[in-house]
Amino acid sequence: MLVVYKPKGPSSGACIGSIKRLGQKKIGHAGTLDPMAQGVLIVLLGQGTKLSGHLMSGGEKVYSGTLKLGETTDTLDAEGTVVSTAPWNHVTEADIRREVQAWLHLSEQEVPSYSAAKHNGQPLYKLARKGDETPVKIKTVQISQAEVLSCELPYVRFRVRCSTGTYIRSLAHSLGERLQCGAVLTELIREYSHPFSLDQAYALDEIVAAPHTLPERVIPLEKALPQWPKIVLDAAEARNVQNGLTVPYCPERIANMPFSEGICAMLLGPDRTPLALAETQLVQNRPAWTIVRGLWR
Repeated sequence: MLVVYKPKGPSSGACIGSIKRLGQKKIGHAGTLDPMAQGVLIVLLGQGTKLSGHLMSGGEKVYSGTLKLGETTDTLDAEGTVVSTAPWNHVTEADIRREVQAWLHLSEQEVPSYSAAKHNGQPLYKLARKGDETPVKIKTVQISQAEVLSCELPYVRFRVRCSTGTYIRSLAHSLGERLQCGAVLTELIREYSHPFSLDQAYALDEIVAAPHTLPERVIPLEKALPQWPKIVLDAAEARNVQNGLTVPYCPERIANMPFSEGICAMLLGPDRTPLALAETQLVQNRPAWTIVRGLWR
């Protein structure tokens, strides 16, 4: 796993392509960033690509950004075509702070027509660019933090902590609608993508310019899910795991945690080679670790 600071401009796919050209045969990423956005992009290498779903589900993200009052665009950000303008002079800083706090009460939002969300296998943005009608898609979101960092109207800087998949430009757009003047997102920085933050990220151009440093920048698979307990198996158990069999649950191996179903852990071989992602289940009325995703080659 490699934590990259994606610059503004290239797409997430283009960033992945730059790293792939360094000799990476199997590569992916966890969580797309729009070309306008910058910040933490988690790049998955080799066996790390098997962790994508576990990194993208349940983890929070933190963004800081800037929005501009007084206009709307077809993409909801400053890179789109302006479709309307309106006076914003009636808006006060108190209004802004109230409406940013209102984000905390959102539980759903409409997916932008210019987005990577798919309909019948096609990304919505491709349909929108062709002028085709894009279906309205609603998704569940959770905003756990929303604050104004500065107000220099018509520009507002803010920070949000939110669930995976939240569209920040949709938050800006909804604020503009409530203030009856419109708003577009002009800057976006992803500061945190669970479980990694900006201080762990390497600049893309530095990685590309010095490919020989790539091994020392890579986070080993064992440390890729730091919140998951690691359980070292003996040789016989390791063979069982590689054959798809369960492993008995022993509380002593996981800080004496009492058994309950749904506990997640990474199973390691005797030499600490990652073997599998597992979760607890009752198997024939006995507590056991069952394989969720094999990691051995």
